Amino acid sequence: METGATPSTTAGHLPSPDSSAPPTRHVEGAVGHLGPAEPCDLVTVPARQGLEAVDILRRAAAPGVGPVLHDGACDTLGFLVPPGTANAWDVPGSACTQTSGRGLRIPAELPVTGSDWLLPPDGDTGTVTDPAVLREALGEAARLIEAADNRR
Repeated sequence: METGATPSTTAGHLPSPDSSAPPTRHVEGAVGHLGPAEPCDLVTVPARQGLEAVDILRRAAAPGVGPVLHDGACDTLGFLVPPGTANAWDVPGSACTQTSGRGLRIPAELPVTGSDWLLPPDGDTGTVTDPAVLREALGEAARLIEAADNRR
């Protein structure tokens, strides 16, 4: 999925505010909530790992997954996360694109040509996936996939 922004990775995993992004309303362990039309960053992962992570997040007791995009070929999934997440995203095998307010907003139309919603935005609530929770789910998904592949 190409949004025209540059992926960024660093050592941490929680979003850090910067002067160009509005403050996030980051809620540890829950789906983040943004006001109407606030920008989002986009975490992209291979479809297999992303689908496994969606299952993990949906089974969690607390709300855990916001809108998720898939590309037309179903090769990648994209999780909408709070702005600023790209400043500190370092999960191997994934990328986080900082949109700086360009194109990815909740509520949203499809932000990327050739994509569609796997999980569409929930009305006008502005919920996005918490990056710390997503990081854990992606790690668990990678471990499950590795275990399944090693059993063959």
